[in-house]
Amino acid sequence: MKVHNFSAGPSILPDFTVEKTAEAIKNFAGTSLSLMEVSHRSKEFVAVMDEAISLFKELLSIPEGYSVLFLGGGASTQFCMIPYNLLGKKAAYLNTGAWANKALKEAKLFGEVVEVASSKDTVYNYIPKGYKIPSDVDYFHITTNNTIYGTEIKEDLDVNVPLVADMSSDIFSRPVDVSKYALIYGGAQKNLAPAGVTFVIVKDEILGKVDRQIPTMLNYQTHIDGESMFNTPPVVPVFAALQTLQWIKEQGGVSAMQIRNEDKAAVLYDEIDSNPMFKGTVINKEDRSLMNICFVMNDEYKELEKDFYEFATAKGMSGIKGHRSVGGFRASTYNALPKSSVQALVDCMKEFKNIHVK
Repeated sequence: MKVHNFSAGPSILPDFTVEKTAEAIKNFAGTSLSLMEVSHRSKEFVAVMDEAISLFKELLSIPEGYSVLFLGGGASTQFCMIPYNLLGKKAAYLNTGAWANKALKEAKLFGEVVEVASSKDTVYNYIPKGYKIPSDVDYFHITTNNTIYGTEIKEDLDVNVPLVADMSSDIFSRPVDVSKYALIYGGAQKNLAPAGVTFVIVKDEILGKVDRQIPTMLNYQTHIDGESMFNTPPVVPVFAALQTLQWIKEQGGVSAMQIRNEDKAAVLYDEIDSNPMFKGTVINKEDRSLMNICFVMNDEYKELEKDFYEFATAKGMSGIKGHRSVGGFRASTYNALPKSSVQALVDCMKEFKNIHVK
């Protein structure tokens, strides 16, 4: 039976990435050594790092004056590094989910934080709009895609202060105008690579403006100067990220990814909206994520939620259970997920309806 991987992360990767990484783990670049045991300063791995950074810049059309970093520590470490490096007196945060809320909490350790808007009161089921950003903040932080709640900011915001974005779960899913951002970051274990590496795109000129001393490892300039090799980088995830970047380029780039993702999401959202057993959890359709599609059973079928989960799992649907904090179901439709998997889930939903709705 084919297994369809809808996991929210660590999540599905392209077959190309898995196969090439597996080969390199056995024999990396003809060295007869495993990728897991080579020096990160060997010429073979330095070439991997250089190409990964170059492809990152190419695929996202990153302008001059920005650095791309591959770091450890996950996006959660960035919740600290960002205010450590950028927050002088005051920062603004948009609270759209659990991870946005955690980033906001960390920033409060470094200075005043203004929560410009929040959807927490309704379990984060929409993206706030119409808020005002104070003109005197050092930066404004957003989380573009909220994996737990299935909401997404699908446009590059125009703001008059430095814009910082957590794009952990939607990077490379659509074209991004990087020039509108001061810093973009994310954990790689959604759309890019296995867990263990974090990407940061930072505008060089925003650094060096805070008065505090910054610990060496938490200073972005350290890693810019060290070309992401100040300390030993997560070698295997970086190699896997390069394979995914090569795959994206071969597929037609991020514009092609966006077309595919919109198509996949439309198929599943159409079924959710038309099937009387299910309903989406996001109240505004324009806020619906293309990466994490969240839904629940309609009230009159609520008692069948466990039955549907078991039915779908038996049909090969893996990772569709909603986050433990909200329940229901979540189908993560990242770049590497084929449309055939989405169609398999839709067929499963239709079959379950035919059994229970007369």
